[in-house]
Amino acid sequence: MTQRWICEACGYIYDPAEGDPDGGIPTGTAFEDIPDTWFCPVCGARKRDFTPYED
Repeated sequence: MTQRWICEACGYIYDPAEGDPDGGIPTGTAFEDIPDTWFCPVCGARKRDFTPYED
């Protein structure tokens, strides 16, 4: 399974299989390939506020 990432501020989970189309991140984009200028689509936290998510 592809590594997912969780926003420590609000709990939003970034899943590369879904991407963030509204935020300009296409489906299939690895978290590492997202620009550092990207923000959490739910709360606006910075990319660096995300940590690897373990089920």
